[in-house]
Amino acid sequence: MSVAARFSTIPEMFDNITSLYQDASKPVLMYKADGRYKSITYAELRRKVELFAAGLSSLGLSKGNRISIIAENRPEWVIADQAIAALGAINVPVYPTMTGKQVEYIFNDSGVRFAILSNQFQLGKVSKLSGCVPTLEKIILMNAHDASEGILSFSSILESGEKFERENPGFLEASKKEVVPEDLLTIIYTSGTTGNPKGVMLTHRNLCTNIENSAEVLPLGPSDVLLSFLPLCHSFERMAGYYTGFACGSTIAYAEGIETVRENMLEIRPTVITTVPRLFERIQGRIIKQIDAGSALRRRIFNWALAVGRRYASASRQGSVPAALKAAHMLADRLVFSKLKERTGGRIRFFVSGGAALGREFGEFFEAIGLTIIEGYGLTESSPVIAVNRLANYRFGTVGQPIPGVEVTIAADGEILARGPNIMRGYWNNAAATEEVIDPAGWLHTGDIGMIDQEGFLHITDRKKHLFVSSGGKNIAPQPIENLFLSNKYIEQFMLVGDRRMFLTALIVPDFEALKEFAEERGIRYANNAELAARPEITELMQSNIHQIQQDLAHYERVRKFTLLDRQFSIEEGELTPTQKIRRKVIEERYAHLIEGMYQGIN
Repeated sequence: MSVAARFSTIPEMFDNITSLYQDASKPVLMYKADGRYKSITYAELRRKVELFAAGLSSLGLSKGNRISIIAENRPEWVIADQAIAALGAINVPVYPTMTGKQVEYIFNDSGVRFAILSNQFQLGKVSKLSGCVPTLEKIILMNAHDASEGILSFSSILESGEKFERENPGFLEASKKEVVPEDLLTIIYTSGTTGNPKGVMLTHRNLCTNIENSAEVLPLGPSDVLLSFLPLCHSFERMAGYYTGFACGSTIAYAEGIETVRENMLEIRPTVITTVPRLFERIQGRIIKQIDAGSALRRRIFNWALAVGRRYASASRQGSVPAALKAAHMLADRLVFSKLKERTGGRIRFFVSGGAALGREFGEFFEAIGLTIIEGYGLTESSPVIAVNRLANYRFGTVGQPIPGVEVTIAADGEILARGPNIMRGYWNNAAATEEVIDPAGWLHTGDIGMIDQEGFLHITDRKKHLFVSSGGKNIAPQPIENLFLSNKYIEQFMLVGDRRMFLTALIVPDFEALKEFAEERGIRYANNAELAARPEITELMQSNIHQIQQDLAHYERVRKFTLLDRQFSIEEGELTPTQKIRRKVIEERYAHLIEGMYQGIN
């Protein structure tokens, strides 16, 4: 499958696809309102974008100006984004979960003129920045009922657009013609695990080539329905779940939120979902939990079906499935798999996983029940896709092969380097940081360690800067070890400690729901999470699980001591990035006393 028509700028892509389906009743966007899903057609979306662009122009927004969107996934995000692009302005998207201080830094660094916000909560953060961001002139609020004096409503911009359009006929077509591939489309601030975020400058050419090249290997089309719930300000969701789906004529439906994905899947019955590994961990955990709570017969049937599914998947990949195995698989599907697939709406063709490493065990589990996960890899700095597994040729434990147009090589120290038209122009206002990651030959130094196998599949082993060096001189990659522990049902979050230390220790946030079930079964009394985590029975349980998990690890890769925490690491506390990556330095400083306690008395 490929895009419906070629394009070199985002406005050109938008015009192509909305013209192609201008008379079609099929929806381009779906959203939940008043308890049910509503649709927006291509013609309706195009008209709203035209009016909003005219409205922004009436306020003085012009080519090269920076305008920020801080909102959850909703049609207004797309309308604003496309209108900004049509004017040649630059979208500076911000995560709705960011704090006021973080927003202030981004606004000042990028010189934001206008801010488009979703609701009263976001308005509360930005209103406090008055006087702190001298470039900020106007605030536009999507929810009209939250608007107040001095704040413009989204609907009022559409209304003023009608007047401006009448007075300036042909202005938008002229504006779009001035947008060229090398113009900046967006500045996306990477959260980073240390220091202030850096603004990644991505051009129309960067994104458009990545969309077209990704569409060559990801089979999306007009019959597909995508369920979108990852933040649109994240480069992965914006490019794969929004731009690429849009360019291929697919329908995009917005989940109400991450907590409602399970219900929304049943309502929308999507065919494709772009997501992160955490979703698969949760789905598998719920399935296993329900099976374990069932009868012995039910457990035996499930385990038999899963074994059949694994054998069938393996035989299918080799191109030869024995008749007996086909018959067994049909029975397994009728008894078990069909029921599990119905929980996703019953129409899933495949999932696309990105943003973090997908454990091989999750890929194999879902493949066995008939749900294929295609894992890919990239960075915001690469627009973002560098490599992806193909639906007809995938390898769990890898991130696939490079997409067309992108070169990948491995440096002498094991770092993955990428080059192509998708590589960013650089970091906004930060030439020194740009020179650190893009060398004179145009190679982007990803900061990831990996290798390419004989079949061209890329394997990610760890982050270059995250490699631990033990006091004994051993190099230890923490991420694969952390992923191993995160597959355990009693562990919610896990951070390895051990750089320049004699041995490895860990800070563990337990899955308290699982622990509470364990405690209830054994009559263990507790008043709160802190008390539960401190119980000796829980320590013993976790020690036993850790022992089992790390049996196949090298001696120097094993966790010798651990501490159970009574609360999750959070974005609000600065312990996680907006994309849920651990900020090691922050956590190590915050829990320094606990970490040092695990190393005291050791010679």
